[in-house]
Amino acid sequence: MASLKKKPVFKKSAPKPVVKKELPRKPLTGGQSAQKKENASTAPAAPAKKQIQLLRGMKDILPRDQHYWKAVYEKAQSIAEDFGFDRIDTPVLEDASLFLRGLGKVTDIVEKEMYMFEDRDADKVTLRPENTASIVRAYLQHGMWNQPQPVKLWYWGPMFRHERPQEGRQRQFWQAGFEVLGDPSPVIDAMVIQMTWLLYNEFGVPVTIHINSMGMPDDRTRYKMELVQYYRAHRAEICENCKARLMKNPLRVLDCKEEGCQPVKANAPQIVDYLSNDSRDHFMKVLEYLDELGIPYFLNHTLVRGLDYYTRTVFEVVTSDEEQGSQTALCGGGRYDLLVEELGGKPTPACGVAPGIERLIVQLKKRQLPLPPQRQPQVYVAQLGDLSRRKAMLLFARLRAEGVMADQDFSKGSLKAQLESANAKKIPFAFVIGQKEVQEGTVIMRDMDSGVQETIDFNKAPQILKRKLGIDKSVE
Repeated sequence: MASLKKKPVFKKSAPKPVVKKELPRKPLTGGQSAQKKENASTAPAAPAKKQIQLLRGMKDILPRDQHYWKAVYEKAQSIAEDFGFDRIDTPVLEDASLFLRGLGKVTDIVEKEMYMFEDRDADKVTLRPENTASIVRAYLQHGMWNQPQPVKLWYWGPMFRHERPQEGRQRQFWQAGFEVLGDPSPVIDAMVIQMTWLLYNEFGVPVTIHINSMGMPDDRTRYKMELVQYYRAHRAEICENCKARLMKNPLRVLDCKEEGCQPVKANAPQIVDYLSNDSRDHFMKVLEYLDELGIPYFLNHTLVRGLDYYTRTVFEVVTSDEEQGSQTALCGGGRYDLLVEELGGKPTPACGVAPGIERLIVQLKKRQLPLPPQRQPQVYVAQLGDLSRRKAMLLFARLRAEGVMADQDFSKGSLKAQLESANAKKIPFAFVIGQKEVQEGTVIMRDMDSGVQETIDFNKAPQILKRKLGIDKSVE
């Protein structure tokens, strides 16, 4: 048997340690040290998130302006209720055809300003550029024509037009509106104008009503023929926009503000000369009512409204800027006797107006006109400590239930800071609750003017305060 030979075992020698030779470090000079710091500071940082801004033509209504909005809303509401109008709210998004049919396809609003798009269902929808067409849609859809006529409605809300933003005119803007449907009488025109005039007059904004009659379709047909013939004879003197309007919507040439067109416009034929006897009688009766009411008006024979649905009486509310010697149109309205029929209903006379809220607020600020006093807190509820804070919250709720407006800052722990806040707001009384008052079921009532304090029963605090304020004399 062959002998087995052992394989030689080779021992691996341990690897020799590698010795790294370090180069001698040179001391950094001042410049090198600064460069090193600069490189560290200019290392790429995480990109800053872009701050999102308002869309152009949109505006936040900040707390400092809310008292203006509240005052105008309450005035519009008061006038509407005094004249027997009911509130209506319509959606801001409507079927696009409502405005295409109602306003007219060749109007500036439809051609240039409407926010119109397809939604996810491929339906064409529009952010409402005005609310009259929506009111008529609601009148028809909900069978209001079956109710006793006229139907008197008022609204308040935002409208949307893509136009150049300027003072008092935004792409989202707010309007109040008074609309009367189902009555052809000229007294309705006068009433709507009276309500509009009161809205400005009762704030102290001096306004004049610019008024005209656009007649009925037959009247306008005769007038347009004369107007087009006149303007064509002066074609070399008018702007390019007026030339285009002559082809699409001749009455709009009377709206032109271009300086060069003014002499031509001033000598243009007047529509009142082409009114039928019915339209002329209607207009004269409206003016007689305004005379009786003492409402100042100006017969403006070039006044036309920019929407196709207007008939007979049209008007604008105009105020004068004494410093610049210019005039500003604040709102407009008029009759729209054909719109209900255009949108699928029976012939129904109607009249309305839509005052712009931002334009009125601009006037209130410019003229520094006083607003109705805001409701002020009558008592400040102050507290010290957790247990006292609970009782203070309960007292605050009871005061509110009793119709007493109170103020508080439950997050503050300093009594001094709370009373300083009450003083700054000129609140006449303060209720102070500490640990002792919680245990005894009492509250300290402090007269903030005199500093006189008295301890009263916690449960009787609202009634005692009302007696002090002269609201409730039943508590002896």
